Amino acid sequence: MRTTLTRPPRLDLDAFAQATGLHPDLTRRLVALGLLDADQDTTGALWFHPAQLTEAARIRRLRAAFTLNYASLALVCDLLDRIAALESATQHHSRRLGERTWT
Repeated sequence: MRTTLTRPPRLDLDAFAQATGLHPDLTRRLVALGLLDADQDTTGALWFHPAQLTEAARIRRLRAAFTLNYASLALVCDLLDRIAALESATQHHSRRLGERTWT
């Protein structure tokens, strides 16, 4: 049996900014505010996992639709994540009991 060690796919700041349409400075600010997750290497460069592309798209949609400031945006994203987790737990629990969901 062989195991290949490879680096997980990730994007540097410029590639991430280009893929999301966000300015690199804004991307750095979103990381500093905790709205985006990024790894930082020893040189200080930011590296993003591909899943953060979806998160950046959600941030852009919320900001455009509701003109929220960044503090409010962080709260809304946190609440949406909690709602999704609760809905998932409710559906999982209902399936275990053999009940039908309300949706």
